[in-house]
Amino acid sequence: MPRETAEEREIVREAQKRFKACQDWEAEARDRWNADQKFAEGDSDNQYQWDEQQVQSRVNDPNGPRPCLTINKVRQHNLQILNDARQNKAGIEIRPVGDGATYDSAKIFEGIVRHIEYRSNATEAYEAASRHQIYGGWGYWRILTEYIDPTSFDQDIKIQRVADPLSVYLDPDIKDFDGSDARFGFVFQDVPTDLFKTEHPQWKDVVGSRALCDEGNSWDTKDHVRICEYYRRREIADTLYALDDGTSLLRSDIPPDLREQFDAEKETRVRAERPTKRFEVQWFKIAGSRIVDRNVWPGQFVPLVRVIGEETVIDGVLDRKGHTRAMKDAQRMYNFWTSAAAEFGALQGKSPFMAPARAIEGYEQYWNNANRENYSVLPWNDVAEDGTPISSPQRAQPPVQSSAYLTGMQTASNELMLVSGQYQAEMGAPSNERSGVAIQQRQRQGDNATYHYIDHLAQAIRFTGRIMIDLIPKVYDTERVVKIMAESGDQSDVQVAPDADKPVQKMVAGRPASDEDLKRAQADPDLRDKVATIFNPNVGRYAVEADVGPAFATRRQEAFNAMSQILQQNQELAKIAGDILFKNADFPGADELVERIKRTIPPAILGQGTPPAEEQLQQQVQQLHTALGQAMQRIQEQHDALQQKNDRAEDGHALDSYRAETDRLKVVGATDPDAMRMVFRKLLLEMMQPGLPGDADQDAGTEQAPQMPPMPPQGMPAPQEMPQPGMGPA
Repeated sequence: MPRETAEEREIVREAQKRFKACQDWEAEARDRWNADQKFAEGDSDNQYQWDEQQVQSRVNDPNGPRPCLTINKVRQHNLQILNDARQNKAGIEIRPVGDGATYDSAKIFEGIVRHIEYRSNATEAYEAASRHQIYGGWGYWRILTEYIDPTSFDQDIKIQRVADPLSVYLDPDIKDFDGSDARFGFVFQDVPTDLFKTEHPQWKDVVGSRALCDEGNSWDTKDHVRICEYYRRREIADTLYALDDGTSLLRSDIPPDLREQFDAEKETRVRAERPTKRFEVQWFKIAGSRIVDRNVWPGQFVPLVRVIGEETVIDGVLDRKGHTRAMKDAQRMYNFWTSAAAEFGALQGKSPFMAPARAIEGYEQYWNNANRENYSVLPWNDVAEDGTPISSPQRAQPPVQSSAYLTGMQTASNELMLVSGQYQAEMGAPSNERSGVAIQQRQRQGDNATYHYIDHLAQAIRFTGRIMIDLIPKVYDTERVVKIMAESGDQSDVQVAPDADKPVQKMVAGRPASDEDLKRAQADPDLRDKVATIFNPNVGRYAVEADVGPAFATRRQEAFNAMSQILQQNQELAKIAGDILFKNADFPGADELVERIKRTIPPAILGQGTPPAEEQLQQQVQQLHTALGQAMQRIQEQHDALQQKNDRAEDGHALDSYRAETDRLKVVGATDPDAMRMVFRKLLLEMMQPGLPGDADQDAGTEQAPQMPPMPPQGMPAPQEMPQPGMGPA
């Protein structure tokens, strides 16, 4: 067995002192819890609703055993609240409150919490605690972390049922009703001795040693070892920095190797700082008086959640009670009157026949067995020996129940309803109310009388949500894929990325996607499986609410009934909303019917196609494009026709000018050959210019290659045949 250190001895002494304080504070409340729990579970075998001395006196009565009947009406009154809580479950709702938190990230948090509840079978944990709360006054469940499998380092969160609330102790100085401010807590468990020695072979010698109990007595038995799990919450001084980017940072969150660099940059990065405190929860496993295991709990709360029925402190004495306590005397009265009525009837004999002795003389074997055998004929002597008629035997008046017992039972039943606030209409029995509204009002009156039990359960579930928000970023601290669950029960995958910049990022085929891209990808069968959600639980701050309402299955059935009535009145709605109707149906084949109806609904209504307004705008734009194209085509045709007309006009005008010039040259050449030289020179220079006359419509700065002059008309000499300037005629 390992050597005990001074620190371990101090921790054990602290645990013993605190446990003694818990025992002293809750001792009387625990005795009453046990008595109330047994009374609520009373039946004819265990006789928990009868005082033990009364049972012994009735059983050993000198005149014969007397009945001790148990007609447990308390159980039904309690189950009415418990089953109402089952049908109106409190759901954890998470809201974003700042530091980058978004609505989508809050919904992912909800989905993770909902999947943790589903995987942990948290419904059983909640119902067990609620049952103990209603029957005895309080109940518990606890939060644990466990490895996903033996070959993984990844952990998951689990909500575990506490079968025996008396095995849990919490800080007696708690101020918050949900126990969120508890500084310490204990959980005791009896472990088989052989299992303990297998798990802790080095600690097998602690079996049977002094434990955390009154007067140092050992709790260990021959077959079991009592283990104590001790949680303690400690405040640790820290410093909070307000950074220039609007975020805040605790000094303890800075890695040790980066603190020196942070201090060097603090003047430029830090806007303000102040001292603060953070919480650390330590966990110890104590066997006997030795610490056999220890660890640091990742969260900041003691992970023990309590559900209180009613709690009072009178004259410094704690008292907790549930729904049973107020009904105990009325139930005892009912059992007494029922037993007395049965006893009164049992003391009365069976209804005998009244007959003269001579009337049955000779037929005694028939009449002696008349109350045991079913004879078809009972003979009797109708005439005496002297001829005197004898009247037939007559049965005596049957036993009559005393009205006092019936009145007593009725009074006890009424008093049970008075003290519980639950009346016949709420219990499902016929009552004076006849209209539906009157029955609902009476049921509402009963709900109001017991609603605090459901509300206290919702407060405990809300505290569970706070623990989850605190734990998820610390447990899911590596990249992994986790399951989330929608309220309808549908599951999907989310990739946890603790280093992501945003709380939520939608990806399609590995690339960031906008809402429109995501919508198109979800509608595309080829891309639907490539849609991924990246979630960073470290970004943002969130708040928790617990919404109490009907279970999803109940609301689903109500939605189906309501939509059925609406579609009966307006059958045209079935063409656009029929898939929603059958989506809320539970009969086999409803899912296939939904898919078939979807294929008949226009994509725009399903949100998978182009919205009607956008589609109409696109049609208008297409019509404008078509009209513009047609107009451009007509303009081009008109331009081509005009160009051809202009070309023909210019060609005719140039030909006429050329002919006129030729005729003039002929006349000039015939009269003055020297003058023709100047004309030819001018003509050659004009032909060698960049543009020809008549090209004035071209851009002034555009350079063109020299063009060959057009062939002269017939009868005009070619240029090379013309006389050269400065040369006389041949």
